[in-house]
Amino acid sequence: MKKAWPYVTPGIPDDLFIRGSIPMTKEEIRAVTLAKARLGPGQVVWDIGSGTGSIAIEAARLIGDGIVYAVEQKPAALELIRENMRRFAQKNIQVVEGRAPEALLQLPPPHRVFIGGSGGQLGEIVQLLAERLAPGARLVINALTLETLTRALTLLGPPWEKEVVQVSVTRTVSRGHYHLMHALNPVWIITAQKEGGEGVG
Repeated sequence: MKKAWPYVTPGIPDDLFIRGSIPMTKEEIRAVTLAKARLGPGQVVWDIGSGTGSIAIEAARLIGDGIVYAVEQKPAALELIRENMRRFAQKNIQVVEGRAPEALLQLPPPHRVFIGGSGGQLGEIVQLLAERLAPGARLVINALTLETLTRALTLLGPPWEKEVVQVSVTRTVSRGHYHLMHALNPVWIITAQKEGGEGVG
């Protein structure tokens, strides 16, 4: 099957994904999120709250013979992940149906973790990651609300080193012969790393 996107750089255009009614991380946010994770060949990656699978698919393309576990509890989202895996001919993704943190317990320890949605269980998920991640492992959380940002920063004390960037994207939209700027919702990208690695930044 021919891949829907032949390039290796992150930031696959949004309209190439099958989306349905499930929210999806926009391509510019996705590119920065992936860069902050510092992906490499052979890594084990967890994508918690995978949604449409856009992060999982892009990560899978960047880790060679590594594997991404796309964790999701919503049936409609699970089907979208599988449809997008077929669309992009991506085979190194394993779909995990269930709610975090319970669905994470049987997975192999990850080198990198993305959290796009926590189902209200962010505290429990971060506690599990603090126990299971090796020094140097990295966690990237995308927060759309101030409440999620505040909660994440409260949770990510020792043994975590952390940084936060806010990404605001404005795109052009056509209105007849004119072009206007349309702002997307800003997103806070929180990167945390277990102490003992090379540090965040």
